[in-house]
Amino acid sequence: MDLDAGHGAALGGARLTKPTEIPLARRLRTLLSRPPAQHDPVTQLVRTHRDIHSGADTAALRRGYTIAESMHQGQFRKSGEPYITHPLAVAQICADLGMDTTTLVAALLHDTVEDTHYTLQALDADFGPEVAHLVDGVTKFDKAFYGKAAEAETIRKMIIAAGKDVRVLIIKLADRLHNMRTLGVRSPASRARIARATQEVLVPLCDRLGIQALKRELDDVVLEHLEPEEYARIDDHVRHRPHWDGYLQTVVRRTEVALRRNKVDASVAPRPRHYYSIWKDTVAGQHSEPFDLPRIAIVVDGPETDCYAALGAVHTLWRPVPGRFKDFIAAPKNNLYRSLHTSVIGPNNRTVEVLIRTVAMHRLAEYGVAAEFRFPQQNSPADARREQLAWLRRVLDWEPTTADPAQFLQSLRCDLAESQIQVFAEGRQIVLPAGSTPVDLAYELSTERGDHCLAAKINGRLAPLSSELEEGDVVEIFTEADGHTEFDAQVAPPGPRREWLSFVKSPHAQMQINRWFAEHQEPGISITDKVRLGRSTIGLALRKHHRGLANDTPLRQLAEELGYPDLETMLVAVFDRVIEPDSVVEQLIARVDQRH
Repeated sequence: MDLDAGHGAALGGARLTKPTEIPLARRLRTLLSRPPAQHDPVTQLVRTHRDIHSGADTAALRRGYTIAESMHQGQFRKSGEPYITHPLAVAQICADLGMDTTTLVAALLHDTVEDTHYTLQALDADFGPEVAHLVDGVTKFDKAFYGKAAEAETIRKMIIAAGKDVRVLIIKLADRLHNMRTLGVRSPASRARIARATQEVLVPLCDRLGIQALKRELDDVVLEHLEPEEYARIDDHVRHRPHWDGYLQTVVRRTEVALRRNKVDASVAPRPRHYYSIWKDTVAGQHSEPFDLPRIAIVVDGPETDCYAALGAVHTLWRPVPGRFKDFIAAPKNNLYRSLHTSVIGPNNRTVEVLIRTVAMHRLAEYGVAAEFRFPQQNSPADARREQLAWLRRVLDWEPTTADPAQFLQSLRCDLAESQIQVFAEGRQIVLPAGSTPVDLAYELSTERGDHCLAAKINGRLAPLSSELEEGDVVEIFTEADGHTEFDAQVAPPGPRREWLSFVKSPHAQMQINRWFAEHQEPGISITDKVRLGRSTIGLALRKHHRGLANDTPLRQLAEELGYPDLETMLVAVFDRVIEPDSVVEQLIARVDQRH
């Protein structure tokens, strides 16, 4: 939905309606009877869609546009453009991805329920339950009803809807991309706030869905608004790269010759980095000038074994750079990205990066979950899609345990922001956030194993439960029920330990530990102890952010701001999980940073 939207009154997709709805056929006859415009605004959308899906029902697109244009009549964006330009642009982005007709119709109508008198019931009657579900999934909750919780509730609602149909997230990403393209009309503070929110949630969502075709542009426009000076410096570098095109064409030609000699059927093309990628490598390597290596992509038209044949041809042609080879075919990324990455010393003694993948891998790398809609005729196994959305299933698993929408949003941010590792346990390959411990793994295996975890072996050796796991570790988890006499169960009482909260990494483990203590309140614990433990919990949460408090003044001010009669009452509320320590810490950090 548009960040510049007019006033809507949608509440969970429902709104008061008139007793009778004007039938769709009569509305369309009225609208279509208008004199034809000199330029048909839907022409480009229809052409793009038909180029990819030749048998598409373009009449549905025209119906969707006609309704959307009518409903948004008289509404304008902050730029002064008619509002209909936004849903049309969102639909065009979805068409460029190769999405199906249903998605494009929903994109055209995605703001109608929120910002016009068009109801979800009318939309369902006019276009069917599938389109209605997609539109409802991206419809924001009204701040008038939900206040500060509106954003978190909206995202939670969207994630749940995406669990039924991932196209909800694709429309949302297209919606945000167009809003980011047109962010220049807003104030600097507003631009920074929206760009940061995009960076924290929507860009990682895009990455998890594997849609690099969208992620690259989102990354770049976020950089433009959060680091305008750095963006300008990289833009100047890209525009004035000396002899870049000629050099890459030389590399491409010589690579093509080497591949033909080795009987590898493949296409080779330059693959320049986008701005954010250049900036990230420049910062990571602490380079004084933009760090931007020449790069090519080899797309093999054959089985994946030909990728390794292509790798051999390239390494025979040019000397490989030690330590710069990565095999994402044998070990795909968590979004199922698969390619070989290598760097070689190319012509003129310059380092050149090389990506090698099959046609199917290339399609998945570019379009992620959208690939099955763009290439429906290709064999895109349902198992692959389910694996690609494993993170979404995990989020939906712990969503019911989070009553606080702000906590849900914070946990989602943490889950998306973390890099990941793969470990092995009970004959399974388990994906965990980087820095996870055996306790995180135990809760990933099951809540029961997490609650009653006693000890762990990492690669055959006993290790503390606080040990950080590494990529490829083989881990055994021991619980009270396993009956291993070498572990003295009487050393610690049954159930999780509070100190686990100081080192567990995954939101799932944190929530399950908090749940256990909420259900197993210590008998007869005094208010004094609750105050002490509440203070310790906040201290542990601050430590995760590498922060601490010199005195209680910020805590007392926050307690007053939140409506507590005194600091001690707020600390008891933290212990009882009436208020989440992460929420307290976020607000504390925001207060302190604002003053500096």
